[in-house]
Amino acid sequence: MRERRRKMKGAESDSAEKKGESDAKLSKKRPRPSEEKESQKSPAAVLAVSDSSESTAAPPQSNVVVVPAKLPAKDTKKFRKEARRKARDAGQDEKLLQFVSEGQSPDPAKPPAKKKKLSFPCINDLLKEEKKEAEKREVVESKEKEEAGLSEEYKAKYLAMDCEMVGIGADGKKSALARVSVTDWHGMIVLDTFVKVPAPVTDFRTWVSGVTAKHIKSDEAMDEIACRRKVASLLRGKILVGHALKNDLDALLLQHPKQDIRDTAKYRPYQRLGNNKWRPRKLRDLALQHVNLVIQEKGQSHDSTDDARATMELFKVTRASWERELESKARRNRLHK
Repeated sequence: MRERRRKMKGAESDSAEKKGESDAKLSKKRPRPSEEKESQKSPAAVLAVSDSSESTAAPPQSNVVVVPAKLPAKDTKKFRKEARRKARDAGQDEKLLQFVSEGQSPDPAKPPAKKKKLSFPCINDLLKEEKKEAEKREVVESKEKEEAGLSEEYKAKYLAMDCEMVGIGADGKKSALARVSVTDWHGMIVLDTFVKVPAPVTDFRTWVSGVTAKHIKSDEAMDEIACRRKVASLLRGKILVGHALKNDLDALLLQHPKQDIRDTAKYRPYQRLGNNKWRPRKLRDLALQHVNLVIQEKGQSHDSTDDARATMELFKVTRASWERELESKARRNRLHK
C-alpha cells in the first residue's frame, strides 16, 4: 500500500511540473501585431485615449467632459471640437456640455457659461434721445432769452407758494396748516416757517409732509394767525404761482384774486386727458419733464421750498403764451360786457 501511495504522489508531481512548463512556453510566444502597436504607444497618448474613452463612455444624461491636462492648447481645442461633434451626433445640445480639466470636479450647481451677446444701442433710440436733449436746450435758451428782456420790476410781481399740511380730527383726514414756503422769481426764499397747529394732530403725514411734532412745537414755529397775516401781506398785489393752490389757500383761510393766480395744476398744457376730462398731473412729473428738476423723490418727504421753486420754473417756461392767453380772455370778457 505504501509503495502504491508513493507512485501516485510521484505521478501528481510530474503532471504539475509538465503543466508549469507548458504555461511558460505559452508566455514566451510572440505577441500579436495589434498588441505590439499598443505597447509602443506613449504613456501620454494612452492617458488621452483612456480619458477620451471615459468621457465618451459617460451616460447620455452626463454633460461633463474631462479634458486631459497634458494636452497642448491646439490639441485641447480639437478635443473640445470633437466632443461637441459627438454630442450633436448623439442628439444632445452641445451648449450644455461642461468641460472640466483633469483632476477637477465639476460644479453641479453652476450652469455652463454662455457667451454674452454684445448689445448695441438702437439708432432710433439715440436719435430720440438727441431730439429730447435738443428740445430741452431750446426750452432753456428761450427761457433765458425771455428773462433777459424782463425788468426786475416785472419779475418782482411774481411769487410762488407751497404749503404742507397735517391731519387733525378723529380720523386725521381733515387738513391743517403746518408749514408755509414762499419764494420769488429767482427761487430765493421770502418766507419759510412751520406753523403751530391749534388743534391736536392725529396724523402728522411725515412721510409726505416731512413735519414732526418738534417742528410745530418749537419756538421758531409761527402762530397760525400771525402766519396768515404775514402771508396775506406778502401776496397783496402780487401774482401767485403754485400747484393746486386751492388747497394751500384753504389751509391758510385766505382768498386771492382769480386773475392773479397761475396754477400749474389747472393750466391746460400741463394737464392730461382721461375719460374725456382734463385732469391735473403730479408736480413731480411736470418738473422732470419740462424743466428737468428732480423733486419729491420716492421714499423721501416733500420739501415745500423745492416745490415752490419748481412751480415758478414751470411758469417761466410757458409764461409768454400763458400771459397772452389770459390777456385775450380778459379782452373778450370786456367786449362782452
